[in-house]
Amino acid sequence: MTEPDFTIGIEEEYLLVDLETCALIEAPEGLMEDCAAEIEGQVSPEFLQCQIEIGTKPCADIAAARDDLKRLRSTVAKHARARGMAPIAASCHPFADWKKQHHTDKARYNELSRDLGGVVRRMLICGMHVHVGLADNPMRTDLMLQMSYFLPHLLALSTSSPFWQGQDTGLASYRISVFDNLPRTGLPPQFNNWEDYQRSVQILIDLGVIEDSSRIWWDLRPSARFPTLETRIMDVQPRMEDTLTLAALNQCLMRMLWRLRVRNQRWRVYDPFLLGENRWRAQRYGVSEGMIDFGAAQIVPFPELMEDLLGLIEEDAGILRCLPEVERVREIASQGNSATRQRAVRAAAEADGKDHDGQMRAVVAHLVEQFMEDL
Repeated sequence: MTEPDFTIGIEEEYLLVDLETCALIEAPEGLMEDCAAEIEGQVSPEFLQCQIEIGTKPCADIAAARDDLKRLRSTVAKHARARGMAPIAASCHPFADWKKQHHTDKARYNELSRDLGGVVRRMLICGMHVHVGLADNPMRTDLMLQMSYFLPHLLALSTSSPFWQGQDTGLASYRISVFDNLPRTGLPPQFNNWEDYQRSVQILIDLGVIEDSSRIWWDLRPSARFPTLETRIMDVQPRMEDTLTLAALNQCLMRMLWRLRVRNQRWRVYDPFLLGENRWRAQRYGVSEGMIDFGAAQIVPFPELMEDLLGLIEEDAGILRCLPEVERVREIASQGNSATRQRAVRAAAEADGKDHDGQMRAVVAHLVEQFMEDL
C-alpha cells in the first residue's frame, strides 16, 4: 500500500486585545489588508470582528510547519502592535462579554447568524484545527473511526479556556461547552465506510439544511476542501511550540493507525458513549486528572497515558522527524497546560493584592506574552 503524504496544515484563530486595557477590540480598518499584503491567502476575518484566522500552507514536516506558523504569527503580531493591539491565542477571553461583540459582515457569517440564532451569538471562542494529508477517501473514514479514541487526549493536552466573562468556570475548556450548542458537533458518528458517510451528508444537502460538508463541525471530519482528515477538538494554544506539539501528535497518531492497517490490524473502536466520558474528563480537568483506559478497564493518571502513547508512536515520530516535538507531551502532562498556567497567574495576582479586574487583566497580559514567546 502506498504510504500517504501525511502533510500537516494548521489553522489557528486569535482574539485581538487592547495593549493598555487588555479588553477585546474589533479589528480596525486596514489591519486585515496589511496582514494580507504579506501573507495573502493565509489570513482572513473570523465570525466575530474581534477575531482573526490564519492557516499554514500544506507542510511536509513539522519543521516546515514551524517556519510557516512563525511567519504568520509574527505578521499578525507586528501589524496589531502598530495599532496598539495584540493577538492572543486562547480559546476564551478571560473577562470579555459575548453580548457586546459583533459578527463580521460577510455572507457566510450573516447566514450563520440567521440560521443559528442566539446560539451562534455566544461563539466568542477560538480553536485550532490540524489537517493531515490522506488522499484516499475510504482510508479517511476508516482512520476517522479509529482516531476518535484519541480525541479526548488531544483536548486534555490543549485546554486553554478556564475563564468565561470574568469567572473561573471550573472547567479546563469552557470553549467546548459553548461550541457543543451548535448542531452537527461533538464526536464523529461511526460510519462503516466512505459511501455511508457520503450518503448521510448528501441527505442534508438535498434537504437544503446544509450547503456542503463544511457545515459539519465534528471534532474530527474529512475536510470538505482538502484531501485531509481535520482534527478540530483542540483549544488554540498561546505558545507556538505547544501548537506544533499537538500538530505532530496528530500526524503521528494517524500514521500509526495507517501502519496498523497495512499490517491487517486496527485500533479497537469504542462506542461514542464511552469515548464521550473521556471527552468530558478532558473538558473538565485537562491534564490534572486521569482518563479511562478502556483496554485496562481503569482510570490511569494522565502522565502514564502519555508514556503509553509515546511508545505507540515512537516509530512514526522517528520517520516523520518530529520526536522532540511529540516528547514535549511529557512536560505538558506533568507541568500543566495553558489552563493550568492561567489559573496560576490569576492566583499570583490575587496574592499580590490585585482586585478581580486586575487579576483578569494579568491573565490577558500573560497570554500576550505567551503568544510572543517563540517568535
